[in-house]
Amino acid sequence: MVKSGQRRGGAPFAEVGYRNPDRPLLGVEVLDYTSLTSRLSAEVLAMPHRLDFHVITLVTGGLGTARVDFVRRPCTPGTVLHVSPGQVQQLPRAADGHPGGLRAALVLFTAAFPPRLERTEALLNHPFGPVAWSVPQGERDPLARAMSELAVEYRRAVAEADADGATVDLLRQLLGALLLRLTRLPAPEGPDRPGAGDEVYRRFQRELERSFATSRNAADYAARAGYALRTLNRACQAATGHTAKECIDDRVALEAKRLLAHTDLAVAAISRRLGFTEPTNFGKFFCRATGHTPGAFRAQERP
Repeated sequence: MVKSGQRRGGAPFAEVGYRNPDRPLLGVEVLDYTSLTSRLSAEVLAMPHRLDFHVITLVTGGLGTARVDFVRRPCTPGTVLHVSPGQVQQLPRAADGHPGGLRAALVLFTAAFPPRLERTEALLNHPFGPVAWSVPQGERDPLARAMSELAVEYRRAVAEADADGATVDLLRQLLGALLLRLTRLPAPEGPDRPGAGDEVYRRFQRELERSFATSRNAADYAARAGYALRTLNRACQAATGHTAKECIDDRVALEAKRLLAHTDLAVAAISRRLGFTEPTNFGKFFCRATGHTPGAFRAQERP
């Protein structure tokens, strides 16, 4: 489902909710990039999209560039992209600006559909989890086969009437296997390289997603998770290289960027939404975190 609107001084934006046109109650859809782009208008294709579901894209041919949360992602054969709920993406586009030159297989799925696997939790639930991998040559065929198996079973599930049949269970397990394959890929370099962390860090992650707009106090998070602040900081440092406070501030700054770039909310309204009592305090925080004032960042993202 796509809800679109016009940004003041910039391009349109779209809020995209999961909707399977083949089988509405099924929480996964498997398709190719051409099929996806053919059902979207040129206007919607050009919009940035904020999703409420996961998308895994395996590029098999052509060249292009995607954009996920303000970072450009080159797309070449062997690239895998993972966009999570809440992230803002612009669909991969070829060098000529059109989507048609790119060939890719996609899996769209809701957060509730995959099997619960400890090894995939960081991949699916980390707000700064890996977004892009360059798949080693030896892993490309196995990954392509995994996507192909999903596509075969998906077509069978669409043809079946029983929404809770064995084929749906098989789809769920095949998706879990695909996600496990992604966790085995060499970790991306740079900002896409957080570790999975231990149980302390995972509890912190869950609480951070619930509460980043209401608290930026690391001691609060430690108390809610039932650990000493020193223990929490050690876990965050081991998983990300940052303290708990730095992780909290990074998450708040990311949400501020999304709201500034992709909504018409006034800066004062954004500051309130993120738990700041005064817009000036939000402005100082944002400038420290990004090197830009909120107004300058919004103008930069809306040329």
